[in-house]
Amino acid sequence: MKKLKNEKEMVKKAIAEGMKYGEERGVVEFEPTDSVSERIEYIYRLLVHDKVIQPLPHDQISQLAMKHRLAIWASKLK
Repeated sequence: MKKLKNEKEMVKKAIAEGMKYGEERGVVEFEPTDSVSERIEYIYRLLVHDKVIQPLPHDQISQLAMKHRLAIWASKLK
């Protein structure tokens, strides 16, 4: 897994865009008390369910891998 140049910023963008995506779809309402790791996992699973991103192999699912996959997704957004 090759780290992106600006991965931290892309993860922040992915969380913001993912939250917006989920709330616009009407499937989730994020609370201020939700942790970042919970948000990342929910956004990742929602995007995989909607076939927006490719799922990770089951033996490779981790918080770090989900962050990386979301950062790649966010880097491709306009």
